[in-house]
Amino acid sequence: MERTTCCILGGGPAGMVLALLLARTGVEVTVLEKHGDFLRDFRGDTVHPSTLALLDELGLAERFARLPQRRVRTVQLPIGAGRSTVTVADLTVLRGPYNYVAMVPQWDLLDLLADEARREPSFRLRMNTEATDFLIESGRVTGVRYRTSEGRTGVLRAVLTVACDGRGSLARARPELGLHSFTCPMDAWWFRLPRKEGDPQGLVGAAGDRFLTAMIDRGDYWQCAGLIPKGTNDRRRAAGLGPFLAEFAAAAPWMADRVHAVRSWDEIKLLDVRLDRLRRWHRPGLLCIGDAAHAMSPVFGIGINLAVQDAVAAARCLAEPLRQGTVGPRDVRRVQRRRRPAAIATQALQRVAHARFIAPVLQGRAPLGGADRARRVARLVAESRWMRRVPAYFVAYGALRERPPAAAVR
Repeated sequence: MERTTCCILGGGPAGMVLALLLARTGVEVTVLEKHGDFLRDFRGDTVHPSTLALLDELGLAERFARLPQRRVRTVQLPIGAGRSTVTVADLTVLRGPYNYVAMVPQWDLLDLLADEARREPSFRLRMNTEATDFLIESGRVTGVRYRTSEGRTGVLRAVLTVACDGRGSLARARPELGLHSFTCPMDAWWFRLPRKEGDPQGLVGAAGDRFLTAMIDRGDYWQCAGLIPKGTNDRRRAAGLGPFLAEFAAAAPWMADRVHAVRSWDEIKLLDVRLDRLRRWHRPGLLCIGDAAHAMSPVFGIGINLAVQDAVAAARCLAEPLRQGTVGPRDVRRVQRRRRPAAIATQALQRVAHARFIAPVLQGRAPLGGADRARRVARLVAESRWMRRVPAYFVAYGALRERPPAAAVR
């Protein structure tokens, strides 16, 4: 029977950051990742200033800067007259050096974190290994049962198991954790379109008739999200690709000359948008962080960075108790007490965006309470530097910025 001090389920950003921080403080940590590599398309590729600053503190800024990336500094949304775009967040007003969002393929970031963690003798990464059940003894989670891609099964005992395996987490089936879900008005279609010289820069939104899109500047292409009313995926696909491309071109006319670069539905991936959170993130021997604890809407694009901040807070709270062998329920409760308010605040803002902007547009109504109010908001944002600074800071750092354990800093 195998043993480790901390078993981390999931090799995503939260799992790999937590593993690196714990390993640097001397904690024996094992990451179980069910896939054979980190290559997944249309995953969140946004690395916000909070995460950029963390990488700098960990001594990884130079290596990260060498990764292929595009820097996004503005967020433009269609809230002006005739739904023209208005810059609602300008990160250049923030203090440098990290006053931008880096668009980096997530697999490159995860490879960087994994390579750095492998330098620590207490770190183990086991790919092609999926946790299938929790090992529970006397009411306490004492590890997991796992299965490899070759079909081999086994048991890994752990002092603490941390679920970082996303919104499909094994932990979410535990009824005592109490999953609470909120209504979402939309799903998202992700796809790519070519980018041309002279196109806008940054993150650009556009609105049409019962349709919204957000386009992220990736240098030589646009990473596009088409927002559709919740539950309409099958019906819309059955209607054919042509109507959707025409709908997109009507919303973003400057992209009309290239929409036919999408040749089949195979190039369009569905994101089932969810917004929910656990009432309890823990039970004896188990902690949930990131999307396992709180699935976020893609609004503001900050889910990954919120999960990374969860990991930093967890490492700060748990590194010493894990190293000393004294970790208990009080320690894991500290993580939820610290991070839950940030998750609640972020989800509250996302719910406002759903109700006041996204849902009205998808239902064919004027957003923000009517056309006149939308124009006033657009004018206020356009004329006020502070109105752009506040959203920029929230996008950059979220509701609460965390610091890594001193022993993990390089």
